[in-house]
Amino acid sequence: MRPSGRQPSDMRAVTLDRNVAMKAEGSCIVAYGNTRVLCTASVETSVPGWLRGKGKGWVTAEYGMLPRATGSRTRREATAGKQSGRTQEIQRLIGRSLRAVVDLEALGEVQVTLDCDVLEADGGTRTASITGAYVALADAIKWMEERKLTKGQVLRDSVAAVSCGIYRGTPVLDLDYLEDVEAETDANFVMTGSGKFVEIQGTAEGAPFSRAELESLMTLAEQGIGDLSAMQKAALGA
Repeated sequence: MRPSGRQPSDMRAVTLDRNVAMKAEGSCIVAYGNTRVLCTASVETSVPGWLRGKGKGWVTAEYGMLPRATGSRTRREATAGKQSGRTQEIQRLIGRSLRAVVDLEALGEVQVTLDCDVLEADGGTRTASITGAYVALADAIKWMEERKLTKGQVLRDSVAAVSCGIYRGTPVLDLDYLEDVEAETDANFVMTGSGKFVEIQGTAEGAPFSRAELESLMTLAEQGIGDLSAMQKAALGA
């Protein structure tokens, strides 16, 4: 039995609440159970120097945890003067995942920055961030389209993410914190709404895993991300 009482193929309750930040071009609070992340999209009329004059835009992300997102207070990285390796890895993952479904030429010479701030952490913060950031991004793109700032169809697909793992010998979907710290295998899957893989991160935390176990995790991920994609579509009214 999982600590939450869920079946192996059950996700936690997922919610996607849009338009939660009045001043951002797009925003969403995403919840995977007790994990909650505020995602905001900011449209900036400039691009990194290496992209200037090339007729392309850019999508990037920043990620952080509030001090009491966890059981005990964690120091703000700004006070330490540098970001941790984990933070840099996660925000690069979020950026890569979103760019996978964006036509940068259609975006024009504009940068969209997704800020993902973890309000409550209970496992799966990076996967929840990707799913919520897509909703915020979609709203920001809509904002741009209404002002005729784009050069065509910017979004080629949707993107969402979920964790899977082997917990006490059983493949399970959407690990919470209690499962994550005990899992023998921990994996994160990023997929498009059309069912294509963007990124797979998998690690044997205990015993090495077999190909058959990996395939079982992939099957769970495909199911979970299919459900998440439908939720994104419903939230956006598409």
